[in-house]
Amino acid sequence: MRGLVDSIVTYGPRHLELVLAALFLSTLLGVPLGIFAYTKPRAGGAILAITGVVQTIPSLALFCFFIPLLGIGVVPALAALFLYGLLPIVRNTHAGLSSIASDLREAAVALGLTTFERLRYVELPLASRTILAGVKTSAVVAVGSATIAAFIGAGGFGEPISTGLSLNDVPTILQGAIPAAGLALVVQGFFALLETKLLPRALR
Repeated sequence: MRGLVDSIVTYGPRHLELVLAALFLSTLLGVPLGIFAYTKPRAGGAILAITGVVQTIPSLALFCFFIPLLGIGVVPALAALFLYGLLPIVRNTHAGLSSIASDLREAAVALGLTTFERLRYVELPLASRTILAGVKTSAVVAVGSATIAAFIGAGGFGEPISTGLSLNDVPTILQGAIPAAGLALVVQGFFALLETKLLPRALR
């Protein structure tokens, strides 16, 4: 038990740092990309296809791909986690906006709202639950994928996992695996709470 606590204290801050930074970057780019894919359907197909292809690359291969470009450590890990987190956010933003009933858009047009005003005051609020679900998926994916970051020197809960694998030491592996699984559950709970606080009752 003490070893588990020590692992959380030692590796938890770096793991959380990787997840939060990657999630912030993925959300910052993913939501605008999803909006662009929705407003420009011809380009949208290409955007969704490219982000989908990135998701099919094995995580360790993607991490290693950035080593010749960015070296070893936190920077290539963030780049890989950022790319992995894009697809759920882009796809859910696009899906949320596309699923809005046409009569609601027509009502907004009838009220004289501009395209930007319709997006800001009508479409994005209505799609917010789906967008938030994409951000949650991206966060959970980042928690799991960040364990691979230790293999390129970025730290996190992957360090005891990689050490345990090299020594064939199951207790050491669990010192990284259990906190990582626990963090994923905490992230799920946080977003469930966030949904109840941010979204209107009618949209939950």
